[in-house]
Amino acid sequence: MRSAFGKMKTAFLLAVTALILAGCGKENLTALVPKGVGAQKSMDLIILTTAVMTLVFLIVIILFVVVLVRYRRKKGQEDYIPEQVEGNKTLEIVWTVIPIILVLVMAVPTVVYTFELADDSKAKDHINIDVKGNQYWWHFDYKGEKIQTSQDLYIPTGEKVYVHLLSNDVTHSFWIPSISGKLDVNPENENTMYIEANEEGVYWGKCAEFCGPSHSLMDFKVVAVSPDKYKQWVKDMQNFDPKKFKPDTQVAQEGQKLFEEKSCIACHAIGPSPVATGPNLTDFGNREKYAGILEPTKENLVKWIVDPEKEKPGNKMTGKYPKVTEEEAGKIAEYLMQLKPSSVTPETVSK
Repeated sequence: MRSAFGKMKTAFLLAVTALILAGCGKENLTALVPKGVGAQKSMDLIILTTAVMTLVFLIVIILFVVVLVRYRRKKGQEDYIPEQVEGNKTLEIVWTVIPIILVLVMAVPTVVYTFELADDSKAKDHINIDVKGNQYWWHFDYKGEKIQTSQDLYIPTGEKVYVHLLSNDVTHSFWIPSISGKLDVNPENENTMYIEANEEGVYWGKCAEFCGPSHSLMDFKVVAVSPDKYKQWVKDMQNFDPKKFKPDTQVAQEGQKLFEEKSCIACHAIGPSPVATGPNLTDFGNREKYAGILEPTKENLVKWIVDPEKEKPGNKMTGKYPKVTEEEAGKIAEYLMQLKPSSVTPETVSK
């Protein structure tokens, strides 16, 4: 008895701990606080299915208790056999039809919401972005805008933004928990969905499909800004000319030369480029995270440039360019951190 009580106590403590830890983690990386249309639909389905399952659980418990109390074996009735209901058509119909109805209650809105979010019939009237999944980063190409970015996706609030998902290697999954649901990113066919943020904020995005050793590090940010700020961001990005850009310090200028001499520019474009094989670095200096996961400090950036394999195992940057010293990496870092083409940054959100 004491052992059984101990096990129950342990299970209870583990459950409480799990609930507490469920609230910990990255800001705006939860589906339980919806900030977008898709996330709200997902939350509605979570509430609906939880209510249905809770109802079923309570009914089962009530019936179990009733049967346990009413039909328990009583003293002096050891040979008593209760009335049998085998073959009772009414009961069989009831416990067959009710589960079907409950499944339909959950399935119908799920199917409706799925098709609504995947409907791209009105995409031409809205912003369209080609999203490419790569091991282990994301690339964003704004159709018709001559704007390309990586890792940070800027969108206006209150407007549908259609994302066209395709992978350059293995299967990934595009997921922004606070804004919308997830959708597979395949190498062989393009999937389309729309995302719509209700309010300004910086929201975490994840790859939700195991894609290699650094799958858990394949993070990105969605920066939702007001329509006016978004227009300003687009204007700033379009007006930025990387060929005319000159860093304002001697060290950064040396870093700019090293960036070209060390073949960094062979993979990383600054400005729109259809042939770049690595993340676009146009707005690198405005990013809240380096490589999607590192705090934006010069020290972290130098570590990444010198030994990217240590930070993201299996990434395709490892061994693709000549080795650089920490001093050279420091100069390149100074240059990259000055790439700030727009006054609209994650720091200006809600300001």
